[in-house]
Amino acid sequence: MSDDRDIPEAGTPEAEARHAMKMAKKKAARDKIMATKSGEKGLVIVHTGAGKGKSSSGFGMILRCIAHGMPCAVVQFIKGAWDTGERRLIEGHFSDLCQFHAMGEGFTWETQDRARDIEMARKGWEKAKELILKPDIRLVLLDEINIALRYDYLDVNEVVAFLRDEKPPLTHVVLTGRNAGEALIEAADLVTEMTLVKHPFRSGIKAQPGVEF
Repeated sequence: MSDDRDIPEAGTPEAEARHAMKMAKKKAARDKIMATKSGEKGLVIVHTGAGKGKSSSGFGMILRCIAHGMPCAVVQFIKGAWDTGERRLIEGHFSDLCQFHAMGEGFTWETQDRARDIEMARKGWEKAKELILKPDIRLVLLDEINIALRYDYLDVNEVVAFLRDEKPPLTHVVLTGRNAGEALIEAADLVTEMTLVKHPFRSGIKAQPGVEF
């Protein structure tokens, strides 16, 4: 059992020395792990879950690419009819580095036309494949494609097969939207699930510029 008398008082030379030694051990362990990580690979990244932040995270990666001068692209499958801040920013200031293609016309309950939704999703996927295959584009964000997959507007097996067999080896592809299917999760290199803890919509607060779009 530890004795509190053995723990140096915070701010004393003994406490600082103990902290430095502890951090040095952590750094050595971390450096040893990092020394084994030398490869690069174009990643298939999935952002899913009921919580907010899936598209926001994807657009954060787009902005990172832009900051590094890396050509990138966005294909929006559902929110194409929305006037979003991301679209304004990219088209207004970074169109030389990032292509932006808004292919959707709204959520399925807004369009109320399944045939039209399928047609637009198909056009979005064809554009996505075209962009992914371009050798100069390093990252492609497929925003809300998981919704199109969930409603069977697109064949998930076709999408997975393309990403597995035809995606260039160093191209990153980010797929967002809730309810990502098991086949896509299994094929991905990185999967993050956003968990809903609390949301203002449940308290009667509508979607607001700068927060939701």
